[in-house]
Order: sequence, then structure tokens, then C-alpha cells
Amino acid sequence: MDSLIKGMTVRLYERTQTGTDAFHAPVYTETPVEVENVLVAPTAASDVVSDLQLYGKRAEYELSIPKGDSHIWEDRRVEFFGRMWRTFGFSQLWQEEQVPLDWNRKVKVERYG
Repeated sequence: MDSLIKGMTVRLYERTQTGTDAFHAPVYTETPVEVENVLVAPTAASDVVSDLQLYGKRAEYELSIPKGDSHIWEDRRVEFFGRMWRTFGFSQLWQEEQVPLDWNRKVKVERYG
């Protein structure tokens, strides 16, 4: 489907476990991956209050992820607008066939660093 709405390119940092530290905690390496056609929208004020109560985090944006994307978006660093962000909570996923546009997953981000 060719939509009139177009998203932007977001850099997602994928994590790969590369070992463990002296306390046997996992050590990860991050690899940046460009994900195209991601919609970036400010979060609603009511969502900010809910997220603060539920997660103790302040959501600033909500990302809509394109259909067919197979990346893991939970607890990942992302980069857009020249800034670094971190996803939190669980991503919301809808069945591709039930969604008329190009996006079927949402994830919230907070400011990072």
C-alpha cells in the first residue's frame, strides 16, 4: 500500500550479548540500524501521567513502527531529531490485516542522556 503519510528514518541500536562481566551479568554490544518510515508523534498529556504512575518514566514521543518490521523495540536506544532516546514498556502490536495504513506497532520513548 502506498500511503500519503510518510515517516522518517530512525536509528535503532540493536543489542547483541558478547559475554559476561566479573559478576556474571551479560555484556552487550550495540549496533546501529536504520529503520525507515517510522512515524514520530508527541505523547498525549494523559499518557504522560499514566506512564509516570505505571513505569516511573516520562514518555515524550510515541513511535509507530512500519508493518513487517522484525526488530526488537523494547528497552532499546533510538536516535532521531539529533537526540538519543530510550524505549520503555511493551510495544503495542496489531494484526497487519486489521490495520489499514503502513504501521501496526507503537512504542513509547523517553529522553536519554
